[in-house]
Amino acid sequence: MVDLESEVPPLPPRYRFRDLLLGDQGWQNDDRVQVEFYMNENTFKERLKLFFIKNQRSSLRIRLFNFSLKLLSCLLYIIRVLLDDPTQKHGCKELNRGCSSQNYTPAKIDWSPIIWVNRSLPLWGLQVSVALISLFETMLLGYLSYKGNIWEQVLRIPFLLEIINAVPFIITIFWPALRNIFIPVFLNCWLAKHALENMINDLHRAIQRTQSAMFNQVLILISTLLCLIFTCICGIQHLERAGNKLTLFDSLYFCIVTFSTVGFGDVTPKIWPSKLLVVIMICVALVVLPIQFEQLAYLWMERQKSGGNYSRHRAQTEKHVVLCVSSLKIDLLMDFLNEFYAHPRLQDYYVVILCPTEMDAQVRRVLQIPMWSQRVIYLQGSALKDQDLLRAKMDDAEACFILSSRCEVDRTAADHQTILRAWAVKDFAPKCPLYVQILKPENKFHIKFADHVVCEEEFKYAMLALNCICPATSTLITLLVHTSRGQTAPWEAFRHLTGTKQTLTREGQQSPEQWQKMYGRYSGNEVYHINLEDSTFFAEYEGKSFTYASFHAHKKFGVCLIGVRREDNKNILLNPGPRYIMSSTDICFYINITKEENSAFKKQEQHRKNNESKSYYHGPSRLPLHSVIASMGTVAIDLQDTGCRSSSGPTLTLPSEGSKDGRRSSIAPVLEVADSSSLQTCDLLSDQSEDETTPSDDDISTGLEYAKGYPPYSPYIGSSPTFCHLLHEKVPFCCLRLDKGCQHNYYEDAKAYGFKNKLIIVAAETAGNGLYNFIVPLRAYYRPKKELNPIVLLLDNPPDMHFLDAICWFPMVYYMVGSIDNLDDLLRCGVTFAANMVVVDKESTMSAEEDYMADAKTIVNVQTLFRLFSSLSIITELTHPANMRFMQFRAKDCYSLALSKLEKKEREKGSNLAFMFRLPFAAGRVFSISMLDTLLYQSFVKDYMISITRLLLGLDTTPGSGFLCSMKITEDDLWIRTYARLYQKLCSSTGDIPIGIYRTESQKLTTSESQISISVEEWEDTKEQINNRNNHRNSTSSDQSDHPLLRRKSMQWARRLSRKVPKHSGKTAEKISQQRMSLYKRSERQELAELVKNRMKHLGLSTAGYDEMNDHQNTVSYILINPSPDTRLELNDVVYLIRPDPLAYVPNTTTSRKNSFCNTVGQDTREETQL
Repeated sequence: MVDLESEVPPLPPRYRFRDLLLGDQGWQNDDRVQVEFYMNENTFKERLKLFFIKNQRSSLRIRLFNFSLKLLSCLLYIIRVLLDDPTQKHGCKELNRGCSSQNYTPAKIDWSPIIWVNRSLPLWGLQVSVALISLFETMLLGYLSYKGNIWEQVLRIPFLLEIINAVPFIITIFWPALRNIFIPVFLNCWLAKHALENMINDLHRAIQRTQSAMFNQVLILISTLLCLIFTCICGIQHLERAGNKLTLFDSLYFCIVTFSTVGFGDVTPKIWPSKLLVVIMICVALVVLPIQFEQLAYLWMERQKSGGNYSRHRAQTEKHVVLCVSSLKIDLLMDFLNEFYAHPRLQDYYVVILCPTEMDAQVRRVLQIPMWSQRVIYLQGSALKDQDLLRAKMDDAEACFILSSRCEVDRTAADHQTILRAWAVKDFAPKCPLYVQILKPENKFHIKFADHVVCEEEFKYAMLALNCICPATSTLITLLVHTSRGQTAPWEAFRHLTGTKQTLTREGQQSPEQWQKMYGRYSGNEVYHINLEDSTFFAEYEGKSFTYASFHAHKKFGVCLIGVRREDNKNILLNPGPRYIMSSTDICFYINITKEENSAFKKQEQHRKNNESKSYYHGPSRLPLHSVIASMGTVAIDLQDTGCRSSSGPTLTLPSEGSKDGRRSSIAPVLEVADSSSLQTCDLLSDQSEDETTPSDDDISTGLEYAKGYPPYSPYIGSSPTFCHLLHEKVPFCCLRLDKGCQHNYYEDAKAYGFKNKLIIVAAETAGNGLYNFIVPLRAYYRPKKELNPIVLLLDNPPDMHFLDAICWFPMVYYMVGSIDNLDDLLRCGVTFAANMVVVDKESTMSAEEDYMADAKTIVNVQTLFRLFSSLSIITELTHPANMRFMQFRAKDCYSLALSKLEKKEREKGSNLAFMFRLPFAAGRVFSISMLDTLLYQSFVKDYMISITRLLLGLDTTPGSGFLCSMKITEDDLWIRTYARLYQKLCSSTGDIPIGIYRTESQKLTTSESQISISVEEWEDTKEQINNRNNHRNSTSSDQSDHPLLRRKSMQWARRLSRKVPKHSGKTAEKISQQRMSLYKRSERQELAELVKNRMKHLGLSTAGYDEMNDHQNTVSYILINPSPDTRLELNDVVYLIRPDPLAYVPNTTTSRKNSFCNTVGQDTREETQL
C-alpha cells in the first residue's frame, strides 16, 4: 500500500502557523487541504452585467443616474427655449446664402424658424455632453441585454428615441454648421418616464416590497399624463415659431384648455403642422389615457376588495386590534364594534379586520358610515400568510381576536381552522395577546397558550343546566357581560370621563310599564374591579371579614361585593366566606351600575336634606336609603339557629316561635370577624344533613346509594374536575337506554321508573362532549340528594362509547334515541311530567341559504311543544338572537305587539340589548350563544370576566370559591320585608351573598287588551263556529288552513259521513247534528289535549300526569340585578345567591374520606380521552 503521507505535500507555512495559533498540536500529521469556493473567473461582460443589471443596489443607482440625465436634458431644452428669439435667423447664412427673409403669409410657411434655433455655445456643450453619456449608457445596456437577436434591441422604442435625441448632437461635433439645428430633445421626457418605471421596480425589488401594483399604476398614469402635456407644450411652441410665436406659458395654457375640453379659443394654432400635432396628441391621449385609467380602476377595485394595508407609521403611532374571522356577518361585526367601543378608553383604538372572504354589501354599507369608516379597516387576507399578517401589522397590535364560524356544518373543521390561525398568529407575533373563541371543548387544549379562551359548548351547556336549577341564569349572565348604555353613544361615553355633563338613559326608562323600568334600570349593572386600598367603597373594611364588607358596602353604597383576589394569587375567589379577612392589597370584584372611578359621592347630611319630603314609603324603590338603614337595626335580639342544614335549602328559616318574652323576629348582625361557633361546619361528605340522614325505603329496595367524589372519566382534555354525586359502580350501558328494557330492568318509558322528582329533558342532535358540562352542574356535590332531577337525553343520533363511559357514573342519567318532531318519542321520554325541556340548536340546521332561517325548524318545534304542553318550562337555544321574537308567538296578542314596538324604539336609541324586553328572554326561556361573544370582547378591558363567568357557571372549581345557587321567597320569609334585610340575614346566618332577584308577576292589562290577548283563541273559535254554520259546505282550502289538523280531519270525517248517507231518519240526523256542534264548540286547547291523551293511550302510558289546562302564559318574569336595598320582597321571588364553598369549612380529618371514593374508582382504570 502506498504511504499517503509521502504522496500529500505539507501545507504552506502560513496555514501551519495559523493551526498552531488555533491550538492544533497535531499539525505535523494534518492532511487537510483548504478549498476556496467561488473562484471561477467571470468574463468582462458578465461582470458588467452583474454591476449594471443583476445587482439590485448598483442597478438602482444606474437607473437613478439615467433618470437624472433625462430630466437634465429636458431642463436644458426649456432653458434654450427661454433664451431663444424666434425673429432672428440662425444658421441660415452658412447653409444657404440666398435665403430670403420674407414674412409669414397664410399661403406659404417659413420653415427656417422651425428648422433652426438659437443655441449658445455653453448650452450646446452641455447638451452634447449629456447626449454622449446617454448614448454610451444606452449602447452599453443594449450590449449587456443582447441575447442573440440584435433587431430586438435596435427596434425598441426607447433605443430609437435615444438615437433621435443623441446622434444629431454628436454629428454637430464634426459639422459645426449644424450646431443650431433643431433637435426634439423634449422627447427625452418619455425616456425619463421609462427610466422612472425601471427605477421604481428596482427599488421595490431591493426593499422587498410586494404590495406596489397600485402605486406603480398611479405613477405610470401620472407620468404618462405629464409626458403628453409636456410633449404637446414643447411641440406647439416650436411649430408656432413660424406662426403666432407662442411662449411656453401660452402653449401650457392652450394645452390645459384643450385637454380639459373647455376650449376658450383665445389661443389657437395658425399653421397646419401645429394643428396636425394637436390632432395627433389628442388621438394619442384618447387611446393611452383610457387604458391607463382602466388598469387603475381595476387595481383600485381589487384593492378595495382586499382592503389595502395598515401602514407601519400608523401602527407605531396609533393603537389597534386585529379581528380574524372566517366569514364576516353584519351581526357579528356590529356586536363586536358596539361592545368594543362601549368602553371610554377604547375610543382611540382602531379595528383591523382580517378576513379571507370578500366584503359583502351589508358590511360595506356599514363601514361607509362615518362613525365606523374612520376607525375600522377591512383587509382581505388569511391569517396563515405572513404577508397578510404584516399588512395588518400584527406584531404591533394590542390584541388579536380569533373568532370561529359557528354557522359551519362541520364545527370540528371550523375549530381546526381557528387552531391554525391561533398558531400562525402566535408564530408571527409571540407577544401579541390572543383572544380565541373555540366551538368544541375537545379542541381547547390545542390553544392553551392563548391569553383568553371561550369554549362555546362549555358555556352553552353549563348555562342551560343552571337554567334548570336557577331560573333565567342565561339572562343573568348575558346582562352581566353586556355593556348597557341606552342612548349614550361611544363618543358621549368618552365625554363623560372628560367632565362633560350628560344624561344617561337606560333601556326601558320611558316605558309606561313599571316592570320594564325596574328591569331596564338594573340591567345596567356590570362587574368591575378595584384595589381595596384605593377604593372608597371598601377601604374601611380592611381587616374585616368578607361578608361584613359585602353587606356594609351594599348597605352604604348599594354595591355588591362578590369576590376578591389576593395580590400573590391569580385565582379569583367568589364569596370566600366569613372567615376570609380583607387585606389592603386585595383586588375587589363588585357589581354596580358604574365603576367607582366614575361615581360621585355625596355626604349623608345633604342626602338626608334632599329626602326630607320623602320620608314615607310610596313604592318598591322610593323608600329613602337612610330610612331603611335606620330602621334595619344592627343589634341582635334573637340569634338564629346556626345548626347544620341543607347546603342549598330553598327557603330561609324563621326564628323560633317560642323565643323569650315573645319578641318579634329580628336578624343577627354581620360580625366584623367570623366567630367559629356561629359558622356552619356541616360535613357534606358524611351525608349527615337532615334530608340525607336516613335513606328511604325505595332507595334501600333499589340499592341506589350515592357517594361524593370526582368523576373518574372525562370525555375531553381540559375539563375542570368537579366534586359530584356519583354511583359506587358504573351503570351498564344497556341500563342507560330509557326506552328499551334489558336483563337488568324491564322499563321502557320514563313513567315506569317512578321518579320522585320531575325530569329534565335535553333534546340535542348528537351527544357531543360539551353535553358532559350539562350533567356535571346538575350532579354537583352541593345539590341535596332529594333534589336531584333525573336527566333524560333525547338524541337524534346514538351516543358513542366515550360519552357513555363518562356519564355512566352519574345517578339517574339516561338517554333515548328520538326527536322532538315525533310526539311518541316525547311521550316515552316523560315530557308530561318534566320540569324543564331544554332544546339545543341542531348543528345540521345552523347553516341555511338565508342566515336567519337557520332557526326555523327549532322555532316551529318549540312552538308545537308550547301548544301541546303549555305547563312545560321550555328553554331553547337559538342561533340568531333576533329570532327570539318568534318564541311562543301569538299573532294577535296586543301585549307582544307593544313589546315589539318597544324593541324597535330601543334599537333606534342605540341599545345593545334591544331584545331584552322580549318576554321569553326576560324570563330566561330562550338563549343564543352569540350573546356570549361579548364575553370575549369584554375580556380585553376586564381580563377577569371569563374567570368569573366560569366560576358562576361551575365550569371551574377553585378551592375556597363559592358557587351560584338560588332560594325562593315563601310566605314564611316575607317577614324580612326588604332586600337589605335579606342581605343581612344571609350574611349573618349562612354567609351567602345575594346578587339579584328573579321576579314573576301577572300581566296587568286593560280589559280590552285582556279580552283580545288572553281570550283570543276562544274568540277565534266562536268566529269559526259562526262561519262554519253558514258556509261549511263552501269552505275553501285557505279557510281550512286556519283550523288545526285535528279539527280539519274531524270536519272532513263529518262531511264524508253526510255524503255517504244522504237520507236518514230524524233521530240519526239529530245525532249527527249534535256531534257536529260538539266538534265546533271544542276549543283548540281541548283538541290538542285530546290528541296527546289518545297518543298516550295508544302507547300504553297513563294520562294521569298530563295537565292540559295549566298555563303560565299570563305572567311576566324578569331579573333585577343588584337591586337597591329598599326593594320590597314579594312572594315567589327567586333570589340568586353566591354560596361559600362548603368544603372550605370541612375539617382536615375528612380529606382522606373525600378522596377515598376517587381512589377506589380509579384504581384499575385509565381515563379515556377523545382527541
